[in-house]
Amino acid sequence: MADGSIPVVMVRGKSLAETWEKSLVELWNNGARVRTQYDRRDAAGEYIDPASVDCTMVMVCEEPMSDPMIHRAFPGGLEDLEEYRLEVVEGIKNHWIRDPENPEDQRWEYTYNGRLTAYPVKKRGKNGGMMVEAFNQLDYIVEKLAQNPFTRRAIAHTWVVGEDNGYESPPCLQGVWVRALEVSDALALNMDVRFRSRDAYDAAFMNCFALMHLQAELGRRLSEKTGRAVRLGRYVDFADSYHIYGRRVEDFKERFLKLLEERSFEDRTWPLEFAKPIFDEARPKVLEKVRQQDASKKCARK
Repeated sequence: MADGSIPVVMVRGKSLAETWEKSLVELWNNGARVRTQYDRRDAAGEYIDPASVDCTMVMVCEEPMSDPMIHRAFPGGLEDLEEYRLEVVEGIKNHWIRDPENPEDQRWEYTYNGRLTAYPVKKRGKNGGMMVEAFNQLDYIVEKLAQNPFTRRAIAHTWVVGEDNGYESPPCLQGVWVRALEVSDALALNMDVRFRSRDAYDAAFMNCFALMHLQAELGRRLSEKTGRAVRLGRYVDFADSYHIYGRRVEDFKERFLKLLEERSFEDRTWPLEFAKPIFDEARPKVLEKVRQQDASKKCARK
């Protein structure tokens, strides 16, 4: 923007596929051109990559888990999507955390599921020394909602001050906020998520897909704990920086924008039922891949 203001964009859709598609179109049409620390330069220091396209984005998905849920233009395959869901919802890679005392250890500094289910909390022990305990924030959310569905305190964070500030790849997801409202004879479970930084083209769809499944899992657990029916309310996704990197612009135009020109919405999306058999087949393969990577210790962040 000419005055230096970051554009703020809001989109609304029924399904994930519709909402994500609208977010990319609006970002492309209304985003600012912004340089990033990842833009490549030549030997003379001149930029090789175009500037990124960036905005602050608010996505409202009115019916998470509704169809068509999957957009065919998301970069990746359905097996990748299932692997990421297992990572975020079930924590299959929570043990891929590096040893801070070993500079050769190239594993991860954190996982989202690890931060949500085992957030490090410092407490003073009986002998006066400090100790670190793992706090399960998802258990806390379910317990808090079971006590009072409309509480405003059912919240979880990922950022650890004093640690993440110095990491090369600190968490993009910052927090999750959940609240349930009474609707006839059920509870409607609403969820908000907050990202500090978001690769709109290469990461956002998979992020949303996994987090909506986390919303559904929290709803299942709340129903089990209270004995009440729980359905999903809206999902709101807030990103401070929602961007397409300059080096990905040509691919975005050739794959995503061309798909919008050439196919109907029905032909550029899939219902969840279409993907479920592929997910079921992928799950044991993913778990075996993780096992093999564990054995070879090749767990470096991609």
